[in-house]
Amino acid sequence: MSKSTARRIVIDGLVFHGDGNPEPLHTGQVTAANITVAPYTQGFEPAFDAMSRWLAKVAQPDLGWRLVLRADDIEQAQAQGQTGLIMGWQNLLPLESRLERIRGFHAMGLRVGQLTYNEANFVADGCGEARGGGLTEFGHAVVAEMNAVGVAIDLSHCSEATVQQAAALSTKPVLLTHANAKSMHDRVRNKTDESIRAVAATGGVIGASIHGFLNWSGDPGQPPTLESFAAHVRHLGNLVGLEHVGIGTDFACVQDPAQVDAVLELSRNYPGPAGVFINAFGNRLADRYPKETPSPREFPAILQALEKAGFTGREIDGIAGGNFLRAFRAIWG
Repeated sequence: MSKSTARRIVIDGLVFHGDGNPEPLHTGQVTAANITVAPYTQGFEPAFDAMSRWLAKVAQPDLGWRLVLRADDIEQAQAQGQTGLIMGWQNLLPLESRLERIRGFHAMGLRVGQLTYNEANFVADGCGEARGGGLTEFGHAVVAEMNAVGVAIDLSHCSEATVQQAAALSTKPVLLTHANAKSMHDRVRNKTDESIRAVAATGGVIGASIHGFLNWSGDPGQPPTLESFAAHVRHLGNLVGLEHVGIGTDFACVQDPAQVDAVLELSRNYPGPAGVFINAFGNRLADRYPKETPSPREFPAILQALEKAGFTGREIDGIAGGNFLRAFRAIWG
């Protein structure tokens, strides 16, 4: 490659689970990752306990984590050979309609919050809701408070109305940490060109994904490929500019794939976003990704696929991590 990933900041916009060992990310030369650190469908106490366990892990110097609280921490992680932990949620259920908890969880290290998962919550509608609603009144207050406190707004699993309303309301960049273009692959979890433009207009970033729920034509004879991922990146770049494109793999960072079996089974509850893919290819973790990249350890192959597709070294620098870094700096202050 034109530039070694060892000298390039690489940020994974979404890792859906981690067991506390950064080895897969470190092996894959990933500088930092937004890791989901709280249960998807539970409330305050499980989130508090899970984040407390993560803080204990980060405090163990032999593991090599660096807790990311500012954009500078990502650069410091790169300089010191550490792996940056960006604490994120994929649902705001732990707030339990208490706006002040945003500030409390920010103090614990929360830096990315997805407004809702596939279903509706008290903040907004998700992409799995047939009614296609947007933000609630409380959701308007949540967007303003996340902006004020410095928690990045993630809209990846949200409805089209939620994406567009949140983007219009936000005074900071908003993110699609892991989503592709619906006009390329008409999957439930992908976003329309209109929503992608709305996110980019805020200065935000779209984390193009290799994941089969997003990076798949619907043909059961054709599993997800890196070539298809690169085509999504090209489309996003043509639509809004490559400066608004990143990577969000939706990997798991684990030593034992069996540790995420419960999360994989959760996918079966979402037949539109996930079930059709599971029916075609099964429900093993590795089968959700292109064959060359079954885990974060193979992350360099993603960047090699971009180079093979004709992206320049400077463009890949931005896609790999520079664009997310710029957005995080604007959001976190």
